[in-house]
Amino acid sequence: MTAAEKPSSRRAPAGAAVLQRDVTLAIQAAVFAELAEHGYGRMSIEAVARRAGVGKTAIYRRWNSKLQMVIDVVSTAAVKVMPVPDTGSLRGDIRELLDAGAQAMRHPLASQIVPDLLAEAARNPDIADTLEKALRETQQGVSAVMIGNAVERGELPADTDVELALDMVFGPLYWRVAVTRSPVSPDYLDRLAQGAAAALVGAHDPAA
Repeated sequence: MTAAEKPSSRRAPAGAAVLQRDVTLAIQAAVFAELAEHGYGRMSIEAVARRAGVGKTAIYRRWNSKLQMVIDVVSTAAVKVMPVPDTGSLRGDIRELLDAGAQAMRHPLASQIVPDLLAEAARNPDIADTLEKALRETQQGVSAVMIGNAVERGELPADTDVELALDMVFGPLYWRVAVTRSPVSPDYLDRLAQGAAAALVGAHDPAA
């Protein structure tokens, strides 16, 4: 038998590895469904397990508590819907982020889950701290890339405040979608992107 004919000592991943990912996806879907239907306060590990068709041990292998499970699932979903923009301009990058953010917040599940989690956070400092840290870290990562690209292009100085940029971009959008529940048209997103880009440049322009 030649070297090419010898069986490899490294085997392909067994089917259990694929099944484990399927289980994780099923649990994630169940978490969103339970949050939307019952809210965080009335949601339970048992209910999530039943809906996902798994045992509670499958959940506890992944998360130590209901709070950790919810925060991780919501944060993972946020990462998936938030692109890392690189359109060639600060305004273009902001516009792409706004479009993704608007789509995510207008999703039926998000429109129910986000207000519920914020209400729970107002009553529970542990939830508030964990939620704020997880979501802000997720969004700050994307914002840092966007600002870094703008710095490299010479649109912004190197000391641009990433957290301030994040607030300036998403603050008005959240207010319009989640608080006033006003329509969000492409023209509105265009104008918001233009205004946010101008504000960021002006905030660091000594001549402004």
